[in-house]
Amino acid sequence: MLSDSQVELFHQQGFLVLPSALSHGEQLVLANTCDQLLAEPPDDDLGGKAHDIGRGQDRRFLRHRHADFPALEAFVLGQRMKALVGPLLGGIAHLFNEQFVVKGPKTGAAFGWHQDSGYVGFDHPPYVSAWMAIDDITPENGPLSVLPRNLRTQCGIEPHVWDEQAKEYVGYSGDEPGVGAVVPRGSVVLFSSLTLHRSSPNTSAAPRRAYLAQYSNGPVIDPATGQPKRFATRL
Repeated sequence: MLSDSQVELFHQQGFLVLPSALSHGEQLVLANTCDQLLAEPPDDDLGGKAHDIGRGQDRRFLRHRHADFPALEAFVLGQRMKALVGPLLGGIAHLFNEQFVVKGPKTGAAFGWHQDSGYVGFDHPPYVSAWMAIDDITPENGPLSVLPRNLRTQCGIEPHVWDEQAKEYVGYSGDEPGVGAVVPRGSVVLFSSLTLHRSSPNTSAAPRRAYLAQYSNGPVIDPATGQPKRFATRL
């Protein structure tokens, strides 16, 4: 469980870094599932059902497959994640979205500053993203960086502009470097969907693998369809 001081810090700065938070077994579940999905043919936009933000082998998104892997499903819907995200949401946690993000060696593409809420497309309560390092994260292999944000006073979504060349939405183009998360494998970075974040290129000789699971305090309903935007599975 997170302490009261950790929950308060999350609201004050918009993120928490938890080094080496996952067990060896949990790390293996993420690594093995990711490698199995990497062996499948790319499906960057899920047949037109998702944003096409993949960049070939430079930046791959392996999405929405937890139900196909019992060990991954048990982890992403389990007590560990409930304990990490529940106190931050202030309600009952629901799985909203999940995906592996893999940056290829030497040419792994950067990802620009954005808020996760900038990709939703309609008004919604903020949710929590849990970014998990499958590999040791170094300055060379594309670490995550976040811009501190007081969630009590900075509670809006910034304007985002689509960058066609980079295949991504960009919500900040200033000079702030942010706080980098150079962390060992098994670490978890928790941040709000309102927190601006980015990742740098992977120039190392090995892939950089991470897993992103996102949780809301209730179903995120698309007003255009009346249905959940992604998942709405209660933990």
